[in-house]
Amino acid sequence: MAAAKKAVLGPLVGAVDQGTSSTRFLVFNSKTAELLSHHQVEIKQEFPREGWVEQDPKEILQSVYECIEKTCEKLGQLNIDISNIKAIGVSNQRETTVVWDKLTGEPLYNAVVWLDLRTQSTVENLSKRIPGNNNFVKSKTGLPLSTYFSAVKLRWLLDNVRKVQRAVEEDRALFGTIDSWLIWSLTGGANGGVHCTDVTNASRTMLFNIHSLEWDKELCEFFEIPMKILPNVRSSSEIYGLMKAGALEGVPISGCLGDQSAALVGQMCFQDGQAKNTYGTGCFLLCNTGRKCVFSEHGLLTTVAYKLGRDKPVYYALEGSVAIAGAVIRWLRDNLGIIKTSEEIGEYLKYLNEMSPVPFFLGLGYTVVGGFTNKCHIAFAALEAVCFQTREVIKAFFLVDGGMTNNKILMQLQADILYIPVVKPSMPETTALGAAMAAGAAEGVGVWSLEPEDLSAVTMERFEPQINAEESEIRYSTWKKAVMKSVGWVTTQSSESGDPSIFCSLPLGFFIVSSMVMLIGARYISGQLLFKLDNFIS
Repeated sequence: MAAAKKAVLGPLVGAVDQGTSSTRFLVFNSKTAELLSHHQVEIKQEFPREGWVEQDPKEILQSVYECIEKTCEKLGQLNIDISNIKAIGVSNQRETTVVWDKLTGEPLYNAVVWLDLRTQSTVENLSKRIPGNNNFVKSKTGLPLSTYFSAVKLRWLLDNVRKVQRAVEEDRALFGTIDSWLIWSLTGGANGGVHCTDVTNASRTMLFNIHSLEWDKELCEFFEIPMKILPNVRSSSEIYGLMKAGALEGVPISGCLGDQSAALVGQMCFQDGQAKNTYGTGCFLLCNTGRKCVFSEHGLLTTVAYKLGRDKPVYYALEGSVAIAGAVIRWLRDNLGIIKTSEEIGEYLKYLNEMSPVPFFLGLGYTVVGGFTNKCHIAFAALEAVCFQTREVIKAFFLVDGGMTNNKILMQLQADILYIPVVKPSMPETTALGAAMAAGAAEGVGVWSLEPEDLSAVTMERFEPQINAEESEIRYSTWKKAVMKSVGWVTTQSSESGDPSIFCSLPLGFFIVSSMVMLIGARYISGQLLFKLDNFIS
């Protein structure tokens, strides 16, 4: 019997979505934005010391190859010809820092993850060198001096890892965020790999001038970073190089966006004032400010949103974040054993909703004291804490995406706590979609139109508040009091007001504690409290 004829769907575009918790490869139809197939692999995190978070760059790279191969196999089973894949985009966890040997292709140390806190003393020492009336770091980069960003992580590697020091001295070292490491490796690595990054990822290093769109000599001198190890900065949509191995060998890599910028593009937030919130390992809210580089007086970050082509203008954004969101669900699964799968939390919450005769927040405080708390209460409190923290960031209608948005109870809870409508696309994988759009629209590829009239209509699901404004405000005010009491139990230290992340040594359970008015768990991790939101651009 003759083999079944392969289905012809028109041009397809693939997207690598490399996040903190997992790697995925997804393939979209460029004409309809339909997700055709995907594969996902979880990524391990290592915690060598308290507050340190690392990942293996080789494991990350191997996970990309595995996801591509498995997705191509699945497409074959669907009778979809992988030769129709015309481009690949890359979306990545931002700020995570890698240094590798350009001659051997070997990482010189584990990737230092964006959540890592080991550079606190480095930040404190550097901050003393910044004049109080001339914060040139923030004015050039839009970022406050913080452990969060790549420059101080790179500085730590240069100060503490002899292999890195030697490689720099011998002109063998290359630095990059995860996008750079992947693109260099996928385009040939030690055999001609392209060492580049895009403007969105560069803008998260504290070494990049977001006005001139270049590496800044003064900043590099301040952090004592040799400019020769930095990648070339490109736009977010252009051909960087070709895949040199695997099922998609020869396919151009032509899109690159930091994950939150990719989600902004995938949500099609191309107008001033449009905002989105991504619920992943953390929650990240971006508001498009157009071609204006707007600075916040209340702790928001100013960052590059996207630049969709070499000759296209750059767009900027304001950003707020919650460090722990999906990560707390993973903690419930892996550390407490309360759930076996992430999806199971939805069943617990459904059960609690049916059984509880009192409002959740008030009921939680009572049941803890009374000794009747069960795993359903803890699961709900975990989600409630995410929602309360998100309210600290934004108080206006907004779009949402990310894996956690599949949980309808979370989305309804967020609408109730914000007391505004929450809208999510029926296909929540907008981070990968944004990377695919950038790749497909690149000059020389041209299979994805970004013209407003050509963008496919996306089905939206809308969640309206189901409680009254007074109850929403009471729950929010009570939560804030609980947060302050919890912080007081743990530490009396405070961070400088300009830091977007008030980093403290908090129990991981703190993010649940803030909703339960109690401390859960003894293991300490990096916590990130929320910064207030200015009036968003109208």
